[in-house]
Amino acid sequence: MVGEHFENGDQVIENWDTVFKALSSEPRRQLIVSLLDAEPDHSVPLPESAIVPNVPPDPEMLRQELHHVHLPMLADNEFITWGTEPLVASRGSKFDQVAVVFEALHADATNIPDSLVIGCQRLEKERQDSIDL
Repeated sequence: MVGEHFENGDQVIENWDTVFKALSSEPRRQLIVSLLDAEPDHSVPLPESAIVPNVPPDPEMLRQELHHVHLPMLADNEFITWGTEPLVASRGSKFDQVAVVFEALHADATNIPDSLVIGCQRLEKERQDSIDL
């Protein structure tokens, strides 16, 4: 039992490290939120679904970064699947591992420090919706 607990502990640590590494870049975070907002079996268009609403991107640069960095990282960890013609992404078999982080944050937006909310349209909306209830 102790050995199993130890092995499971190592796997849990590795899983959390993978989730936080995947969520360490804004285009990847935005894509995960876009997929959360979409129907589970639908894809989302790219680069539009990875764009931060408050920060206008260079669309061609974002497209290249998505293709060469962000999408492969998310796909290698089975958080998403993606296709190139057209450029789209869908939920992968382990999507729930990254989705749960945003679901928890959105559900508790009123307790998140302002420095992490103000300027983030989604969290601002979640906070306001919680206050309005």
